[in-house]
Amino acid sequence: MFADRPVLAGVWYLDGDAEVHGHDFIEIALIGHGTGRHLNVRGEQPLVPGDLLVLRPGAWHGFVDCVDLEVANCCLSAQALDGRLSFLYSDPVLRQLLWTGPVLAGRQGNYAVRLRADAAAAGVSAIRKLGAVSGAGLGLIGQLLITLGLLVDALPDARPAGAADGQAAAPPGWPETPGVIREVAALMAAGPERPWRVEELADLAALDPDYLGRLFRRHLGVSPMTYLARIRVERAARLLTHTADPAARIGALVGWPDPTYFARRFRQLTGLTPTAYRDRARARGAGIEPAVRAPETESAAPEAADTPHKSGGYVTPRRGGRGAGRLGPCPQRPTSTWMS
Repeated sequence: MFADRPVLAGVWYLDGDAEVHGHDFIEIALIGHGTGRHLNVRGEQPLVPGDLLVLRPGAWHGFVDCVDLEVANCCLSAQALDGRLSFLYSDPVLRQLLWTGPVLAGRQGNYAVRLRADAAAAGVSAIRKLGAVSGAGLGLIGQLLITLGLLVDALPDARPAGAADGQAAAPPGWPETPGVIREVAALMAAGPERPWRVEELADLAALDPDYLGRLFRRHLGVSPMTYLARIRVERAARLLTHTADPAARIGALVGWPDPTYFARRFRQLTGLTPTAYRDRARARGAGIEPAVRAPETESAAPEAADTPHKSGGYVTPRRGGRGAGRLGPCPQRPTSTWMS
């Protein structure tokens, strides 16, 4: 979907329903105006202007009862966040927004916060400009940084996950996460199929296991094993979406060789069984009639008329009502997506 671009963005207007779907990238959605409700693993939430939503790979969601709902989407490739965009992790507030916030206990890959109306309007405008950038070079990265900077500056609480009350966030780029934590996290990401234990990780890091756990909770907001579980479920979501491998094999590839245990852990972390997740990922590309309207302004991305929602990769009719349909993943060029 991303081809050579690390990010896809665009502003869309939804009417009716946008059916539940999952995806294998990070999705940021900012509500500009209109009404509707957001459906995810935690139920339904009414949407209001300024709602900022972040979903990690493996999370699923949908929109219902939308009336002229303006959704500004910024979709980040998971592969790019591990490579070309990995420098974003050094900012403690971005780390909370994109990495730790959505995976804290009970959030199941979803994160939401509400911005002021003026900040939301500025964010929507920035995302529209991001979607209009052609190519995948420094111009795209520069506009992405401007966009993320506007969103971060508007967050009501800019403290990193795990910070004590009254503790201010470190300045952008402050390397407060110890290198040993990054190294341990990288080990797990490079080999999630290994039967890692905290004791083994602590031994490799030359740390006491309890101390390693405290460092993870302080700097990443979760324990080492919870962090590993999220790596595994996100890897499984990508394999379920892009391969035809049986669910049992995918479980073994990500470190959960027992099919029953894999299904249970996947459902705990995403709200869906592996089979249901795959079915929804496949169904999202079957539509033919858009429920999404591109902006009717010159600032809209020039490729908007040719995005997959027009050719069937984005939406499908679902039920009656003006423009009813199903919202799939972010369009390929430009993009789109949402709160927890």
